[in-house]
Amino acid sequence: MNISKGLFFRWHDSLVYDRIVQMELKRSYFNKLLSEITDPEISILVGARQVGKSTLLRSLQTQAEKKGYRTHFYNLELSTDLQELSGDQKSVLNQLTKNGQVVFIDEFHYLPNAFKIFKALFDSKAKVKIYASGSSSIEIHKHLKESLAGRFTKTFIQPLSWTEFQTVPHATFSDYCVWGGLPGLLHRKNHDTKLDLLENIVSTYITKDVKALIKEENIRAFNSMLYLLAQAQGQVTVVANLARETGLTEATIARHLEILSQTYVAHVVTSYSANLANELKKSKKYYLYDLGIRNHLLKDYRPVLERKDQGAILESFVYLHLLRQIKPNMEIRFWRTKKGNEVDFIVIKNRIPFPIEVKSKLQKPEIPASIKMFLDRYSDSPGAIVFNESLKEIVTYKEKPVQFLPWQEAVKIDYLQSML
Repeated sequence: MNISKGLFFRWHDSLVYDRIVQMELKRSYFNKLLSEITDPEISILVGARQVGKSTLLRSLQTQAEKKGYRTHFYNLELSTDLQELSGDQKSVLNQLTKNGQVVFIDEFHYLPNAFKIFKALFDSKAKVKIYASGSSSIEIHKHLKESLAGRFTKTFIQPLSWTEFQTVPHATFSDYCVWGGLPGLLHRKNHDTKLDLLENIVSTYITKDVKALIKEENIRAFNSMLYLLAQAQGQVTVVANLARETGLTEATIARHLEILSQTYVAHVVTSYSANLANELKKSKKYYLYDLGIRNHLLKDYRPVLERKDQGAILESFVYLHLLRQIKPNMEIRFWRTKKGNEVDFIVIKNRIPFPIEVKSKLQKPEIPASIKMFLDRYSDSPGAIVFNESLKEIVTYKEKPVQFLPWQEAVKIDYLQSML
């Protein structure tokens, strides 16, 4: 082979890098999902495209085989695999039970009557464990006519967290804020190949998931709406403004926003109010599911601290990590008065509110006026958090602790959990 030494070593280093990523990158969901292998319930993985659901299923399959289980994997985006599970319910049940003790079904919402089949498997006490993944809750909800209550566990898979991202050699916080946490990017060291992957994900989502849902409506207008959402991320979204700027009707905009939510591409945060006359009650903010996707839509890949929208980036980083930690008795909202006083996030646990503010620049641990106002109005709130660049200390306000923490510590909010 006529390869120069320099080219050879770059090629070799790239292979080594990929192997390191594959060996060290273990998703935080893995142990929980693996522990479900002996449970009879159907284990369902949901989330946007390219967040790593298929890879997780393959990793689980590998580990199951190491434990001595017979396994089978179906990718229902492949016509051959989908054909294997065609036919009436009885034949599908037979197919699933004969092929392995642990069966993996990727993109299961393509399977007609999937939940009805899962219910029949569970109720028959068949000796087969099912792991299934899906990318569209719109499609999934179509299969919920037959309730699976008590028969399944659901795990919401998101892009790599900052903690997971750090397991990759030479990972930096700036890189995470620029490229986001989609696992496929980790195998691409070159700037252009990363751009290509983000473009492919965005275009594939629009052509595969969205185009069929919005039918004959204007894809270009939908793209414009996506750009406007990315641009205004973290701000209150006014449907009438989006309609005016895109040329779509308010009803169409509302439907598109619902599609983004139902396909896990955008998360909606509603306003918090104790029904006070001066608080916003029905306002919403939207956050795209990944920072890299947002940056791609804006065509801006500068380091976070060089950008005018650094506040939106850091606020999004904190939100996406808070979201990963929300339990069934918790929710995330925001608070804003009609005069413009605002707290970025209100984490509610058992109906007790806890305010969280994100600051891009903070020289000293000075409690924001909006936090003080919220604590004054909501006396049951036990304290607050102010995320910032580097300050780490506790200041009290009317005997309530306000914790100052670096942005990166949003990955695990032990302090908040202990307070609520």
